Amino acid sequence: MRQVSLFLREHMPLLVFQLLLIVFILLLYYLDGFRGLNTAIYSIIMSFLLTAGYLGGKYIMRRSFYTSITRKPEKMEDALMRYVPSPEQRQTIRYMRNLYSLYQNEVQSLYASQHRQIHFMNQWVHQMKTPISVIGLLLQEEGELDKRSVAEEIDKIRLGLDAVLMNARLETFEEDMRIEQVGLKTLVQKVVNEHKRLFITNGVFPVIRIDDRFTVATDVKWMHTIISQFITNAVKYTFEEGKKIHFTAEAGDAGIMLSIRDEGIGIPASDLKRVTKAFFTGENGRLTGESTGMGLYIASEVCGKLGHPLTIESESGAGTTVSVLFKNGEAGEMDDSTEDRGTDGSDEDL
Repeated sequence: MRQVSLFLREHMPLLVFQLLLIVFILLLYYLDGFRGLNTAIYSIIMSFLLTAGYLGGKYIMRRSFYTSITRKPEKMEDALMRYVPSPEQRQTIRYMRNLYSLYQNEVQSLYASQHRQIHFMNQWVHQMKTPISVIGLLLQEEGELDKRSVAEEIDKIRLGLDAVLMNARLETFEEDMRIEQVGLKTLVQKVVNEHKRLFITNGVFPVIRIDDRFTVATDVKWMHTIISQFITNAVKYTFEEGKKIHFTAEAGDAGIMLSIRDEGIGIPASDLKRVTKAFFTGENGRLTGESTGMGLYIASEVCGKLGHPLTIESESGAGTTVSVLFKNGEAGEMDDSTEDRGTDGSDEDL
């Protein structure tokens, strides 16, 4: 039996030691002049019987343990044995339990990541059908092609591709991160300018009031994507033309707070605590039918990894304010060229 073979191999050093001990004792008897052969044989037999009894009792105590480790496991939980006889084995089992917990956590994390990727890709592919269908219909129309409408649909596809790439890069965020000092107003203006067509198409106007002196340490590429997401959401849920999106920044003891406030429909109070959850679309997402529920989730994850606390405040029907705190932000000295402008002179109206 495998259990007995394993047991004997484990205690082979003890058997060899016992045999050498008997030979040593008999040698002492012989050198001392003791010539009683019967006594020597009796001593040898009793030593073997006592050793066999000791090993037999130990085997009986460990039989369930040997049975557990020699049979083929059927599930991972089989590694979590409950009854072990020795302190060393108990410590080994505790170690195995800790390893099992780590394994379970890693498996759950990988499963959640894979499930999120598959779910997101399915939603994204379904969402991209709409702009592709619209472009197809525009190409079928007679007469001059409406380039503006085509450009709008291409922008939707581009934003969708950016979201997919950003979600994929979350898994290797640390390898893709690069922290550097950047002017906050310059960063915001660049993102706003890239969304000019989106603002003009929806009749929404950005207003930037950020001090030129504000600089923050962050990853420019990731923050560019996050601000783009905030702008897209703000415009998407502002249904009335002529509304504004306000970009402001304030310096405080905790750092520099960048706030993006829209004048849209706002977020219902029942949804506010869940908008950063993966795939949560809420009531507003069902109004447009184009929400994947991943935008604010990715933004929240990235802000957390960068160390920029993200807060969202909203009132249904009164708009939403998204704020990012740069704890390492600085307000540098104002130079002569900007001394008379102030923050009110930095309004951007497209």
